[in-house]
Amino acid sequence: MTSPTAPRKHGRNAFLFVIITVLIDTIGFGLMVPVLPSLIEELMQLGPEDAVAWGGALTATYALMNFLSGPTLGSLSDRFGRRPVLLVSIATLAVDFIIMGLASSIVLLFIGRALSGVSSATYSTANAYIADVTTPEARGKAFGMVGAAFGIGFIIGPGIGGILGEIHTRLPFFAADGLCAVNFLYGYFVLPESLSRENRRRFKWRRANPLGALKHFSRLPKVSWFLGSVFIFAFAHAVYPSTWSFHGEIRYDWSPKEIGLSLAAFGIGSAFVQAGLIGIILKRIGAFNTAVLGLTVNVLAFTGLAFAGLGWMAYALMPLAALGGVAGPAVNSIMSNQTPKDAQGELQGASASLQSFALIFSPLMMTQALHHFSRAEAPILFPGAAFLLAAGLTALAILPFLIGVRIHRQHNAAE
Repeated sequence: MTSPTAPRKHGRNAFLFVIITVLIDTIGFGLMVPVLPSLIEELMQLGPEDAVAWGGALTATYALMNFLSGPTLGSLSDRFGRRPVLLVSIATLAVDFIIMGLASSIVLLFIGRALSGVSSATYSTANAYIADVTTPEARGKAFGMVGAAFGIGFIIGPGIGGILGEIHTRLPFFAADGLCAVNFLYGYFVLPESLSRENRRRFKWRRANPLGALKHFSRLPKVSWFLGSVFIFAFAHAVYPSTWSFHGEIRYDWSPKEIGLSLAAFGIGSAFVQAGLIGIILKRIGAFNTAVLGLTVNVLAFTGLAFAGLGWMAYALMPLAALGGVAGPAVNSIMSNQTPKDAQGELQGASASLQSFALIFSPLMMTQALHHFSRAEAPILFPGAAFLLAAGLTALAILPFLIGVRIHRQHNAAE
């Protein structure tokens, strides 16, 4: 019998296995998103304007645990391979959904989110897998395919989750748990290992802890400036997962079903951009210009959503917001191409940690902005305040990116 950690031969298109894994995992996560506000309101006996503050704390708990564990899991994947890390992550996520589905108190919800934060190595480890099996020239498009899987997962997951949530608030969590079980079996029997033994390296705690990973990349100015841009943009982009469901209920009076459908619509746009359009854009204007385009478009989309007073306006802005999704894969491709092959897991772990570090504080800020400016006693009634804040942060993220581009070009000219 084949050992679960033994490498198996993979072909040119082996990354499709990981894309499907990300897809199934995202569907499972997306199932619960539309009903989370209702579950918090049920457990805490609060209205949506007050429940949103608890939603921010739950998201911050998830991000804190992800920040602490992300580099460790990335370095473990560099030592033992991508496959076992993915399998353990998926199994732990299945336990998380059971806890949240049976939760009788807000404390159990916090325990569930903490577990999911520890286990959420799927995305960063998937990116390291992609780097293992693709050439540098093809990585931007391949990272876009992973993003497309994420987008497709958010077409299917929230749509179904919203429908199931209309039947019972807990039902989406158990459906998500079933998907995790299928995902684990798929990974165990089908997913090949991508990291060859000669490209593995010893596990070291100084690289595996969050601060150690960031210190390592601070010695590489070409990468550190791009990571700085990733951090600021992640801080801004957290406005979507932390406030969208609550924002829809507060501002547009959307039900769980309507919230799910809105997320599904956004997922359709994201899948189209990441699966097809990003490859064309990267080929035409290159990774650097694609990243600038994506960041600029995000500024426009966030600003538009801040002032979108009616639900149809939010839908009208979704194509613009989806186009902004080209920024992430483009920046990831730039950083990956400047990092040695045996450190790809560490790079993705450091990047994931930065994004998780942003998610520790951003949901608290974003949900407080929504909470403060949507209450009846607010000095200024402006439910779009969180999105306006996100627009300003994204504009700020362009600055370190441009500094990184300048350093990169100076380095190439010196060679």
